[in-house]
Amino acid sequence: MDFQRILIVQTAYLGDTVLITPLIRAARRIFPQAQIDVLVIPQTAGVLQNNPHLNRIVIFDKRHNKRAAFIHTLQELRATRYDLAITPHSSFTTGLLLKMAGIPYRVGFDRSPIRYFLTRRVQPPETGHTIEKNLALLQPFSSQTFSMQTELFPTATQHEKAQTLLRYLPPDRPKIAIAPGSVWPTKRWPREYYRDLVRALQARFSFVFIGSKDERALCSRIIREAQPEHAVNVAGELSLLESAAAIAQCDLMVCNDSGALHLANAMQTDVFAFFGPTIKDFGFYPFRPNDFVFEVSDLYCRPCGTHGHKKCPEGHFRCMREITPPLVVQKILRHFSPFSKDA
Repeated sequence: MDFQRILIVQTAYLGDTVLITPLIRAARRIFPQAQIDVLVIPQTAGVLQNNPHLNRIVIFDKRHNKRAAFIHTLQELRATRYDLAITPHSSFTTGLLLKMAGIPYRVGFDRSPIRYFLTRRVQPPETGHTIEKNLALLQPFSSQTFSMQTELFPTATQHEKAQTLLRYLPPDRPKIAIAPGSVWPTKRWPREYYRDLVRALQARFSFVFIGSKDERALCSRIIREAQPEHAVNVAGELSLLESAAAIAQCDLMVCNDSGALHLANAMQTDVFAFFGPTIKDFGFYPFRPNDFVFEVSDLYCRPCGTHGHKKCPEGHFRCMREITPPLVVQKILRHFSPFSKDA
């Protein structure tokens, strides 16, 4: 199949966008001479900048005046005359957009509502990581096995900026990145737990607080209450790729089930993540060998939703509160032990 212009579509959240980077790389391997573009939302586009496997990033600003954005994006897709679309995203809007754009070969998962707009439906694997499911979309074109490793490409200037912000942290201490935020409140390990964790570890470690502008105040409060000797708050000061560059300089990421997890995986920094209302079976867990997920596995009400909630539906928030700081401290100290690598 001689496809010359290929569009890969993922217009969901930051983590979803990072998780298509193995799909992009694999598509380039299968179609080395093709133009390969990606369709994303403005909020996540920055994370794919400098990707050597992409020709162009196309923006669908669906969160602001969706109708106007749909028409504008439709015109852009029609003008490019793509002959293949590969879409991990399965919404009605995505399916309609690709159909109306006149893309003759449209590959996606055999699930509602997008199945009605596809020319080739792929049965998604029932289990496994989302990355593996995304790569299954290439089965119509290749039987090769592809690497799951995600990847991001900060520039030398972006690495230098991150290094400058972290320059006052002592070089002889391990650095732990802390990302306490999440769009969904029930996905957040309690603020006071993060405070107690930092207090317990501050004699041995330095801390780099990561997050968006909206999460800067939360990071500042944890630092103010824990009073670590060596900590820097870069939340809200860095772009997505600059944040990735800062994470790359850390020895461990401690975070919730959020975009920070996927940034760290892509930069090959070890991840310890808290999963409360969500579970690993959803497919968005950290996947590298030294990663670890803290969760209350036998709790009757888990999972309570795909993305979490503003408040715990049961009113007790046990899924997070029963993951206590001493448990996490013990696991982190074992992780950094020179005598035994983390299990």
